[in-house]
Amino acid sequence: MSSTGLAALARWAEDHLDELTDETCAAIVRQIPFYRDTDVVSGPDMHKSVKGNIRATIGVLRQPGTSLDPGSAQYTGRVRAEQGVPLPEILQGFRLGFEMLWERLVAHVRQSWEQDEADGLLTAAGVLWRLSDEQSLAATEAYRTTTAAILVAQQHQRSALVEALLSGQPGPQGGPWEAAALLRFPPNSQLVVVAAETRGLAEESLPGIEQHLAEHGVVSGWRLTPALQLGLVSVPDDSAVSILGLLREVATARTGVSPPYDSPAETPRALQLARTALVTLPVGQADVQVFDSSPLAGMMAMDPREGRRIAQQVFGPVLTLPAEDRAVLLDTFDAHLDHGGSAEAAGAALCCHPNTIRYRLRRLQELTGRSLTDPRQASELAAAAYAVRLLPLATPAVGSDENVQVRVGKSD
Repeated sequence: MSSTGLAALARWAEDHLDELTDETCAAIVRQIPFYRDTDVVSGPDMHKSVKGNIRATIGVLRQPGTSLDPGSAQYTGRVRAEQGVPLPEILQGFRLGFEMLWERLVAHVRQSWEQDEADGLLTAAGVLWRLSDEQSLAATEAYRTTTAAILVAQQHQRSALVEALLSGQPGPQGGPWEAAALLRFPPNSQLVVVAAETRGLAEESLPGIEQHLAEHGVVSGWRLTPALQLGLVSVPDDSAVSILGLLREVATARTGVSPPYDSPAETPRALQLARTALVTLPVGQADVQVFDSSPLAGMMAMDPREGRRIAQQVFGPVLTLPAEDRAVLLDTFDAHLDHGGSAEAAGAALCCHPNTIRYRLRRLQELTGRSLTDPRQASELAAAAYAVRLLPLATPAVGSDENVQVRVGKSD
């Protein structure tokens, strides 16, 4: 090994550092399309990075027993991650840098024919091979660390924007429309709110849902609380994409979905509807429930106390019946409403004779003192039915300080 020859090569490289830097930058721009076709990395920025990496390499060539100073390679990895340069292109740039340095050293030795330098060139080959790995590794680790930090920061920002929309509290960057734009929701798209109860304390019950939706071209933003996994989801124009289907594929707990709405300013109201839809599902059932889009249902959800009062006033005698009798009457009336007042259709849905439906409805009218043939009284029964379906007898709503009742029909 000729340490004298290696030191001479290092001195030559240091004397030609600017020239080596310019040639390497030119080769990178010429051979790597990303650097050639974009202006993400400026010329001075690339020059600074390349020069620092070559200088660090020369320092080890001068003293082969020393360790590489990884600072320049780490700088390159960190800054390129912040700029969004793909990692393969960064590593290709390092490879070109070592290739250019080696070719210039070989050309210099062939021209000088100094025996010490020729001997030193053989040693330089091994040193450069080792340094190529070390610099690439330092850059890669810095790149991945920076990328992870950027992703965490972006997720924190998205979570904060989602919270601003759900709470209706404007942030420093503007109101709900600005927050929706920062979340990159398509302009003028409809939105839905999703509320899923957590399986454990702050444990996602829709694991990987944001990525799952993104794979189908659906933009969403999410926030995790101790009791709920909350999301804002854009409704795609393409009817072939079923958001409910995508949610059901991953749901591991009760999940409520609001009706679609147009204005981001309506998000707090939609959140309440999604929470209400959640609690209409039986406890422990991993399913997805959309809130009923009826105006009556919306009214009951928006004013739970008044909804409970209406339910007690209209259905008081029914609610005091034994659980099985109560469920039969309420489920029959629900079927009556859901099938346009047709005893035949309601009977088919409940697997019983139409006359049985009629008998149950007569009993309901007797207990409540209200007639289905009187429009005003029929509307009171319908409003009370929505209240009983959506509201409570005294179970706390998931993720809310409000009390919302357990369904006293089928899921009682």
